[in-house]
Formats: sequence, C-alpha cells, structure tokens
Amino acid sequence: MSLCFIEPHDAIRVIAESVGREARRQLLGELVRAWVDEIPEEELASHYAKAIDDLDEHDLSMLAAWHASLELGHPVANKEFLVQVFPTLGDNRREALKIAAGFRGEEAFDAGVAEEQALETVLPWLSRERCIGLAAECIELYCWDRLGSEN
Repeated sequence: MSLCFIEPHDAIRVIAESVGREARRQLLGELVRAWVDEIPEEELASHYAKAIDDLDEHDLSMLAAWHASLELGHPVANKEFLVQVFPTLGDNRREALKIAAGFRGEEAFDAGVAEEQALETVLPWLSRERCIGLAAECIELYCWDRLGSEN
C-alpha cells in the first residue's frame, strides 16, 4: 500500500478545483480572511488602501455603513475619508480590511478572475498552521458541496 502526502496549500488548491461555484466563492472568502489575519500590523494600512482603491460607490457606502456601526463619528463613503480614518479603528482595523478585501474579492470573482490567480496571490502569505486549518475548512466545504448544496 502506498501513502500519498500532500501539503495543506496543495490540498486547498485541489479542493478549490473540485467544488462548485458557490463553494469556491466561500472558500476564496475564507482564504481572504485568513490572509488578512496574517498581515503584519505595520502593513495593514497599505493593504487597506489597495483594497478600497477599486471599490465602487455601492461597496464604499457599505463600508462606510460598517464604520458608522462602530459609532466613531459620521463616516463619508469616499476612499480618501475611509483611508484617513483607518488608523483610528484600533482593534477593528483587521475587520475593516476583511470587509474591503471581501468586496474586492467578490468583484473579482464576479468578473471572472481565475480562482487560481486568487490562490496564487493569497496562499504564499499564509503560514503552514493557517493552511492546515483552512484545509480542514475546505474539506467541510467539499462535503457541503458534494452532499447536496444548490450549485
């Protein structure tokens, strides 16, 4: 009997190629959130600025509404304002980046950007431990997808 060993990041890729569209969308969302968790503190602001740079007015409004829920003042739905207030979010900065990156990821997914390209961009940033956890989540998504989701 032979054994086959696969690295966690490779397992994530294989599962991403094996599931339907909705499961892939969810998988990529989980990858983006994990990527944000891995970003060093000093790089959060630059990644946030990049993430909101391509957002449309609707997404900017949604992000501003999230800012308003924090009761930190009256947010304005424009890029300059959102970038300026980012440092004042404190512990909520990662969550703001997850939301902005999620919007950007959804737009890329809807525009047909290849999932492989997204995987190539995000997976190298993730630690082995994070990839192991994500691989376990991917297996759950795979089972959900194969056991009868509406894909």
